[in-house]
Amino acid sequence: MEIKVLGPGCAKCKTTEKAVNEAVQNSGKDIKVTKVDDIVDIMNYNVMRTPAIVVNEKVVISGKVPTQKELLEIISKL
Repeated sequence: MEIKVLGPGCAKCKTTEKAVNEAVQNSGKDIKVTKVDDIVDIMNYNVMRTPAIVVNEKVVISGKVPTQKELLEIISKL
């Protein structure tokens, strides 16, 4: 399982990456978290607003910083 955090490195993107890492750690699941900051790679996901979260190659959140509750709901479905 893999979660990617898409974003060029703005404050919201860094906050999202930190939140995702915390949620994964709290879930106890074995999930790889990757930060994607290359704009071309981000555009390959058809994401126009960052931060975005990709779970197993599917965009699940775009354009906002998710709450821990949202992240834990996403992770619980994995």
